[in-house]
Amino acid sequence: MDFRSSDTITGPRSEDVLPTTATAAVKVVIVGGFGVGKTTMVGSVSEIRPLTTEETMTQAGVGVDDNAGVETKTATTVAMDFGRISLSEELILYLFGTPGQERFWFLWNGLFEGALGAVVLIDTRRLEVSFDVIGRLEERGVPFVVAVNTFPDAPHHPVEALRRALDLPDEVPMIDCDARLRASSRDVLMTLMRYLHSLAVPLI
Repeated sequence: MDFRSSDTITGPRSEDVLPTTATAAVKVVIVGGFGVGKTTMVGSVSEIRPLTTEETMTQAGVGVDDNAGVETKTATTVAMDFGRISLSEELILYLFGTPGQERFWFLWNGLFEGALGAVVLIDTRRLEVSFDVIGRLEERGVPFVVAVNTFPDAPHHPVEALRRALDLPDEVPMIDCDARLRASSRDVLMTLMRYLHSLAVPLI
């Protein structure tokens, strides 16, 4: 490549530079079925410009992908989403959003490598798409919290009814959220961090 004297090589944007006060970094995975809001959550809460791998949906997915309930969705994540958020001056979370369609679930193996915990994002209009997701986390032994994304037309169910439907243990936190809102998404991540801390601290 021919670099001339006038060419300028720039580094990352100032807002993308890792804070000098950071002393710990944690990898967290955002999982859920197709169209539950994973890309939206990563994008809303990330303090850096999020990396997304959304591609336009084509006829190739017809009969393969289950888009029942989200027929108007025109793009889908084909690899992962990535973002970063500072929960304090010292603690940094790296966020990895997984693809929701089952044909891309083979990518989960790499995305879960080194993850401390996960957020399961659910849509009460299509609760059944969450069953296999939660099952895979339980098989892997990955601690998780459940975040109920409040879509405008989604039915509201009592927490205990949702727990029974998802066969969720009492100790697993469940929280309502709006994945479009930074504060709401941050509350979900704080809930996960508190849950992970409770698992790490032995009861006396």
